[in-house]
Amino acid sequence: MKRVVAQTRVELALTLRRGESVLLSLGLPVLLLVFFSLVDVLPTGTKDPIDFLAPGVLALAVMSTAMVGLGIATGFERQYGVLKRLGSTPLGRPALLASKTLAILGVEVLQAVVLAGVAFALGWSPSGSLAAVVAAMLLATVGFAGLGLLMAGRLRGEAVLAAANGLYLVLLLFGGMVIPVAKLPGALRAVARILPAAALSDVLHAATTAGAMPGRAWAVLAVWAVAAPLAAAATFRWE
Repeated sequence: MKRVVAQTRVELALTLRRGESVLLSLGLPVLLLVFFSLVDVLPTGTKDPIDFLAPGVLALAVMSTAMVGLGIATGFERQYGVLKRLGSTPLGRPALLASKTLAILGVEVLQAVVLAGVAFALGWSPSGSLAAVVAAMLLATVGFAGLGLLMAGRLRGEAVLAAANGLYLVLLLFGGMVIPVAKLPGALRAVARILPAAALSDVLHAATTAGAMPGRAWAVLAVWAVAAPLAAAATFRWE
């Protein structure tokens, strides 16, 4: 446990030092939130677009930071031999991956505070369960981080860059973050329902509007939160 805590501190410091990456992970979601809240072009299905966009952009921020940002950074660390030295220490692969995931959770706390503040300024007034929001974001972070680390542990840095961004685009389109899943064609809707992005969006929308909690979405989040990290830990290579 002490090793995980110590490595988490290192990973968080390294993450925060990548200022341009942190700025992008904060700036892009804020830009999307503000733009689509003020320019009503999306079929949100709500009276006020911010009521749909705020939880959706929160989900987008989790996916972007935990999967894309973490995956790409780790992929290049591995390619450049940074992780090779850790492979000869008692830390171990599971502890390293856990430390990286915990560090990402620290960054996401900052993201959530910034995005919630902007959303409140735009007129967002959620009425639901904060505990459910936190739990859903926690499960999703573990699942998305597992996906990012799964790619980072098997592919070269350039391949991780392409794969992570490609998967990000697919999940963005099918994840109910900017376009409601209900607006998708039937076949695509069925596929979207088993993806972590749509599950996170469903839970966050329900949790911030005092709606009925979707049990299916919770189950999907839980499965990804277990399966993805296990797959990453089992297949991760130091170099």
